[in-house]
Amino acid sequence: MDLVKTDSKNIYYPPGGILLWIIIFLELFTFGMALVAMVVYSKDEPEVFHSSRLLLNTTFGLFNTVFLLTSGFFMAKSVQSFKANNSKKSSLYLKLTMLGGFLFLGLKSIEYYEKIEAGLSIGYNTFFSFYWMLTLFHVIHILVGLVILSSVYVGLHKKESNLELEDFEASASFWHMCDLIWLLLFPIIYLIF
Repeated sequence: MDLVKTDSKNIYYPPGGILLWIIIFLELFTFGMALVAMVVYSKDEPEVFHSSRLLLNTTFGLFNTVFLLTSGFFMAKSVQSFKANNSKKSSLYLKLTMLGGFLFLGLKSIEYYEKIEAGLSIGYNTFFSFYWMLTLFHVIHILVGLVILSSVYVGLHKKESNLELEDFEASASFWHMCDLIWLLLFPIIYLIF
């Protein structure tokens, strides 16, 4: 019986597997539709959206963008090191990836605290309803991503690890999806309105 070797250059076998990419496309579609809805609603209340956006801390958003992009870079380096059978470097880069995720969550928590203290909750107005729904949904994805990366990290350090490249690439693909979603959210929520 011949085994079918997966070709990483083949569209039917993308890094992490086709099922993961279907999930990623569905997630991107979901966020995309929510952002389109936000833009549509902003046309009805342009003053509300503009004045509400001015209440956001753009510096926090910018730093969170840097944290996620840097962590995405280290994730790519981690996969590259894993492919080169350098588990020590791969582990270091994976830790730096997770650090970027934790820094993102820490700063986002400070931002959320400030919004709650100022009374800018999910029911404050239409803009903040979208702000909270979209950013909290993204935070959930970051948390899931960190759990996935933690399991990869544990698998990387087992004496008799059965961690495979496909698992590593799947975790990287999910993490890069989180980066991409933030790159959509940040300019639309923090800069455009």
